[in-house]
Amino acid sequence: MQETHLCHRVGHLLPYSMSDSNTTHFTNPSTFILLGIPGLEAAHVWISIPFCAMYTTAVLGNFTILFIVKTEQSLHGPMYYFLCMLAVTDLVMSASTLPKMLSIFWFNSREINFSACLTQMYFIHCFSEMESGILVAMAYDRYVAICHPLRYSTTLTNSVVAKIGLAVVLRNGILALPYPFLARRWPYCSTNIIPHSYCVHIAVVKLACADIHMSSYYGLFDLFSVIGMDVFFIAVSYTQILRAIFRLPTKDARLKTFGTCISHLCAILALYIPDFFSSLTHRFVHNVPLHSLILITSVYLLVPPMLYPIIYGLRTKQIRGRLLQLFTRRET
Repeated sequence: MQETHLCHRVGHLLPYSMSDSNTTHFTNPSTFILLGIPGLEAAHVWISIPFCAMYTTAVLGNFTILFIVKTEQSLHGPMYYFLCMLAVTDLVMSASTLPKMLSIFWFNSREINFSACLTQMYFIHCFSEMESGILVAMAYDRYVAICHPLRYSTTLTNSVVAKIGLAVVLRNGILALPYPFLARRWPYCSTNIIPHSYCVHIAVVKLACADIHMSSYYGLFDLFSVIGMDVFFIAVSYTQILRAIFRLPTKDARLKTFGTCISHLCAILALYIPDFFSSLTHRFVHNVPLHSLILITSVYLLVPPMLYPIIYGLRTKQIRGRLLQLFTRRET
């Protein structure tokens, strides 16, 4: 009954429909309908609780990192500049998806304008890949600091850090452009209901009544050439770091540095594993329950922005010390 009512509503939202034709064809529909998590509609309110908690933690954590680095002169260095870039990226990526998801869960506000959907699609792909690029830069920063400490200050100057940041922004800003352009060029048929909680590219283009192989191939190219190369460079950097760790003179130093590297790698895997899984499953595997797939794809939008301020920020002695100073001042 609910599904019939939804379809009835969708019919009124399609100004381009042709009722006297067997198949409805329209281009650039005015509105898409996001279903949230199909099959778990009754649990939307309960699902929203951990989602909202993670979003709030991510926002507070990343703003805290930005505030501390900005106000503490001693933290004005390459590692903390990269951390600020990561914090800004996480804030933008979270803000582009989570508010709409929560409005679906809380208020059943499922409509999204076609242009807004494409904009959200662009931001998701641009900033998730930008996050990946910054993680590569941070891995390189740690590699130079641990493996070549005497050359650190001359290798990673402010100018080099700025150029790396600009290269990451340009690379991902340009490579994400084909996603909304490809989605806009397809004709759409019969329905504009997206069985997802946000406008992920492959879920949108699957609604098209055209051969979407170009979109699928570009997504795979982007996944393996960009994200795959980022994973490769991170793996090489941390391999060299681990080799240097095992050459440290004392056991305590080895254990401490090794623990830090492992926590970094776990945080990195929280981004890449769901990304690869969702991208490949959407294209090649069709027996995974849709609600499970959507929950997994939400992980790489929710968990990394929440984890990174903790892993890269609070576990860093200088930031933790500055944060404790702020709290002790307030108490006195």
